[in-house]
Amino acid sequence: MMKRIYPRSLSIIFGLALCTLAHAQLRIETSGVGATQIPIAVAGFADETLAPQQVSAIIKADLDRSGYFKIIATGNVMSETSAINYSDWKTRGADALVIGSVQRLADGRFDVRYRLLDTVKGAQLSGFALTDAADHTRLTAHKIADDIYEKLIGVRGDFSTRVSYVTKSGKEFRLEVADSDGDGVHVALRSNEPIISPSWSPDGTKVAYVSFENKKPVVYVQDLVTKQRTVAANFKGSNSAPAWSPDGSKLAVALTLSGSTQVYLVNAGGGGMQRLSNSNGIDTEPRFSPDGQSIYFTSDRSGGPQIYKMSVTGGAAQRVTFKGDYNISPRISPDGKTLAFISRREGRFQLYTLDLTNAQEQRLSDTVKDESPSFSPNGRYIMYATESGRRGTLAVVSVDGSVKHQLTTQAGDIREPAWGPFMK
Repeated sequence: MMKRIYPRSLSIIFGLALCTLAHAQLRIETSGVGATQIPIAVAGFADETLAPQQVSAIIKADLDRSGYFKIIATGNVMSETSAINYSDWKTRGADALVIGSVQRLADGRFDVRYRLLDTVKGAQLSGFALTDAADHTRLTAHKIADDIYEKLIGVRGDFSTRVSYVTKSGKEFRLEVADSDGDGVHVALRSNEPIISPSWSPDGTKVAYVSFENKKPVVYVQDLVTKQRTVAANFKGSNSAPAWSPDGSKLAVALTLSGSTQVYLVNAGGGGMQRLSNSNGIDTEPRFSPDGQSIYFTSDRSGGPQIYKMSVTGGAAQRVTFKGDYNISPRISPDGKTLAFISRREGRFQLYTLDLTNAQEQRLSDTVKDESPSFSPNGRYIMYATESGRRGTLAVVSVDGSVKHQLTTQAGDIREPAWGPFMK
């Protein structure tokens, strides 16, 4: 039966309940680089020591972690008004230069100004000023890195987005939210019972998740600002695997109302239940397509677990995965062209992608206990849970497989990652 052979992400009793975690900032280790790297110099920002965080250091760390930039050492402090000797920077090997300044205002806020310069053409590519509270210094730096990434790579940067994941310390489970670089960790929920399957609302203000606090799986929606919670699904039996519709009004969930697990729709605020799948097997792990017209899900209706696609109104389902006898955890890229999933082959649970336009597969991981993939909002990276040295860790890999990160805590395991959307 499919239930017996699913990995931890689908059976919390055999996963998180066995882990011991410590609450700590995530540490990132990066390996690999993109096929093409842009050499860029990031000068120290003038007066940035006044701010709680060093803006230029955060920008450099973001760009370096992406794998698409080669950081050129500067040793310089330069404001956005500094005179630029473009030929000197070209000689030093930099195709682009970042300069800026930080000013503390009378009300305690910080004004951060920045310019991105093309040293080859001797011209400005971008620049702006941001004024924000002191505790938002990191976010300001991430936004500057986002702008640099977009101007030089041509794809929107996602350094200023957030991720969520589940940890366990002793008997306490925690749903934690952090910046995309693992910093700025805060606890969204603490519980003495398991928490699984966090899923971000499209506007990034809420997270749906499954909590066992009532001794059974119930789907909640929590506002991350007010921490107010709403019960979205608490029907007879199991309520699990929430996934948001693109407009934020609905959740696709897996319920056992009919005896076996099937896919349903409910209102994000609760109620409005509608059954979508109707098979004799187990249908679970639903995910909306980006256009909201289809739902991908895992089903064992053909024997072993495979990934299927059906209309958001229900009806007949179309099988999507055919290679391998065990494919689960579908996630669709933001452009709708790529399916990420976990496949068991030769006893290894590994991360794969499937190009939905030409049916070409690619294995992206070399670990053996992968689960819970999640696309970055720009579609360039996938975060997933795995194991290293018998410890649960999070990993990030670029969709071409060239850049890899591992996110760990100093002690313990972390599970159930979900990458949040672009913030408006």
